[in-house]
Formats: sequence, C-alpha cells, structure tokens
Amino acid sequence: RGAPSLGGPIPWRLHPSGPAFVFQQLVQRKITVSRRFSLVGSCRVFRVAEIHLLGTNGCVRKIIRKALTEEKQVSTKTSAADLVTETDHFVENLIISVLKEKFPSHRFIAEESTAAGSKCVLTDSPTWIIDPVDGTCNFVHRFPTVAVSIGFAVNKELEFGVIYHCTEERLYTGRRGQGAFCNDKRLQVSKETDISKALILTEIGPKRDPATLKLFLGNIERLLKAQAHGVRVIGSSTLALCLLASGAADAYYQFGLHCWDLAAATVIIREAGGTVIDTSGGPLDLMSCRVIAAGTREMAMFIAQEIQTIHYRRDDEN
Repeated sequence: RGAPSLGGPIPWRLHPSGPAFVFQQLVQRKITVSRRFSLVGSCRVFRVAEIHLLGTNGCVRKIIRKALTEEKQVSTKTSAADLVTETDHFVENLIISVLKEKFPSHRFIAEESTAAGSKCVLTDSPTWIIDPVDGTCNFVHRFPTVAVSIGFAVNKELEFGVIYHCTEERLYTGRRGQGAFCNDKRLQVSKETDISKALILTEIGPKRDPATLKLFLGNIERLLKAQAHGVRVIGSSTLALCLLASGAADAYYQFGLHCWDLAAATVIIREAGGTVIDTSGGPLDLMSCRVIAAGTREMAMFIAQEIQTIHYRRDDEN
C-alpha cells in the first residue's frame, strides 16, 4: 500500500507488530519542522525505530519489562530519593546510539548524561530530549508506573513527543498540528474550569529538606482548602501528564521536574487541547524546572495564584 500523505490526518493506528508504528511514522516520513530543516527517514530507519526502541519486540521495552522483575543495582544522585539504576544508563545509551547513527548532526539532552556532567543547553539545532526511565523509584520498587519519554525540538520549539508506558502497552504521541493519541485513540483534555470539581496531580520532587516539604504540603493544603476533589501523586511526571492529556485529571503542577520529564508531554498536552505554562502564570520555560499544565487556562491560572514557589536550579545552569 502507498504511504499516507502528510497533508492529511495521520492514521494513528497500531501496526500489527506493535505500538511503535506511531513513533516510526514520526521518524520515517519527511516531516517538515521548520523552513530550514526537515527530518528525512527511510524504510531502514522505520524498522530500526521499531525493532530497537518501542515496538513489540523492541529492546527498550524488553529491557525495562524484564528488569522490573529483577534485583537492581541502585545509586543516588542529588538526594536519597533521586535514584538511578544500571537500566537507566543502558536504555539511555541505547536510544542515543540508535538515533545518533541515523541523525549524526542532531543534539541530545538526556537525564543520565546530564547527571554525569554533560551540558544541558537547548539550542536551535535539532535536539532529542530523553528520559530513559521516568519513575525510577517506582521501577526500583516494582511499582508499575514507569515510562520512556522522547521529545524532539527544532529552533527551541517542541515538535513531537512520544511517551511509552512500559507496563500497560500504551504509547502516547503528539505532533505539533497533528493531534495527540494513545495508541489509536485521540486524546482530549478535560475542560473543567472549577477547582471545586477538579482532580489535581503533582509530584514531590527530589528535595526532602524541612523547608521544601513544608512548602510542598502547604501547596496541597491550599488546593484542598479551595475544595479540589483531590490531589494525587503517582511517581512519574510523564505519565501523570499523559493522564492529564487523556482527561483523567484536570491539572498538574510541579517544582523540581526537568526538561526531559516535560518535553514530550508538553506537545501531547497541547495537541490534546490543554495549556502548559510557568508556575508564575507566564509562558512555559522548558529549562525552569517548574510547570503548571491543565485542561483549561482558567484552571492553570487559578493554581498559579494559589501555590507558592519551591526554588530549584535551572537545568541550563547545571
């Protein structure tokens, strides 16, 4: 059969060999992302993305699913709650090596490389922004909310994002101007504007000092006093943001997440009709380590007025 034209809607259906079909379509075809840049793939790139990354027989998926059931070598980074395993490193290296072989001029920002001292600077160059295992603490404890997140930016503008829920066969995708999907189902955010009818998601962040915990708990208290239905923490920023994109929650906020937690999810939420802003109420700054996302701007702005800032160093200052 002939390839679908990018001039019309992309048929976001699953390939019989697995949900990586969606990711491959993003990479295989010629995708114009700026006047000066186009991503040109081939059948070989299509197959490599499926076999080595996110497909049914994909290495990344196999590695994480197998490792979930095994004992792990665990280290810490910035705090006792900021964990890393050998799987984080292995998966990151695998993803980068596959993509770098096909796109040698592209740049990469990835969690473990940054932790090891690589510069975290977003330039105008085509850049892949990667979280190899989001929810590492969950992964260590065999709690089944673990994801792989891959975002792509050109000229500092996010173009597409792919987030794979490693234990539930869900591939979340979004491409600028083309919508957002979970497998073959189009995503649509909640349109709730009333905090008293809202379910809010957040994450704790790596800091656990008394002052930070007081601010974190104080922010939850403020939202509950505003009569929010509830505040939930699931241990994975990317999957929490995907739940928001699917309409399962009405808003998300966090201090202390990173650009690799946020890049892919931002595209997905925006393409699902949602809003992603800075906690000050201004435009999103991907490197600021803070965010509010919501189905409606009204909800996002209400939360911005309620919560107090928890200060983290910017990603590009590391």
